Amino acid sequence: FILSLPFYLTVTALEEIVSRPGDNAMLSCIYHRGGLDLQSLRVYWQIANQEACSVVHALIFGQNDESKQCPHFKNRTHLFWDRLEEGNFSLLLLNVSHSDEHTYKCIVMQKKEYTDVIHQANVVLSLAASYSQPILRGPIRNTDSTEEVTFSCRSGNGYPKPNVYWINKTDNSRLPSSEPQITLHNDGTYSVFSTLKVKASPNMQIECSIENKILQENLSANYTQQKQSSDSSTESPESPGKKGRGAQAVGIISIVILMGVLVALTCWLRRRRSSKLVSY
Repeated sequence: FILSLPFYLTVTALEEIVSRPGDNAMLSCIYHRGGLDLQSLRVYWQIANQEACSVVHALIFGQNDESKQCPHFKNRTHLFWDRLEEGNFSLLLLNVSHSDEHTYKCIVMQKKEYTDVIHQANVVLSLAASYSQPILRGPIRNTDSTEEVTFSCRSGNGYPKPNVYWINKTDNSRLPSSEPQITLHNDGTYSVFSTLKVKASPNMQIECSIENKILQENLSANYTQQKQSSDSSTESPESPGKKGRGAQAVGIISIVILMGVLVALTCWLRRRRSSKLVSY
């Protein structure tokens, strides 16, 4: 019925909005000519390019019409009644989930001598949520290989499913990894866990990157293996022992000198005492 009506004067608006799973989404539809008579209006919110069960919300001559509303949207849609006469036909969609990701069309029709479509608005609803800062762990040496180590990367609370990249930062090349483990939570968000096995090297620089395409976000965590200094790398394991024995020898010599001084002082005092007795 809607598509068969002639389009006379139509103003079309397009909006793209991003909402987090579980939040409420505002689908905007504003006709900037106020003073409208609701008794002469028909307002339809529907899913664009969908024939089966496309009606999201309908307002017919000032009354909500739920006769053809999709069951998926029952008790989840609200118009703002105090703003309708001003031309604000925006729709509040409650508790959005991934099944609500569509292009929505608002169609406002006015009936006078004949029915005209006076306003249209298209709203693209996408869901997205930022992932947490990735946690990178490793390297862990594999028991079955003395040359191979394993890194792991974890992130969560995001939407939609992410892309996970492992990068060798020494030349910015991508490293092949195992298929990431993605878990869907009750609130509609995902968590991801990925592992990487690489050959151990003396100068490893590894990055784990989590990409959210809708939000155009790339969160990363890095591991850099520090090179040892030339002094520490060439230092012999026996050198601490040698230093200890040197300190011990110095201590013994100091004690011997101190004892010699005490003996000499004692002898001098005895001689002085003896000379006083003789003179007396």
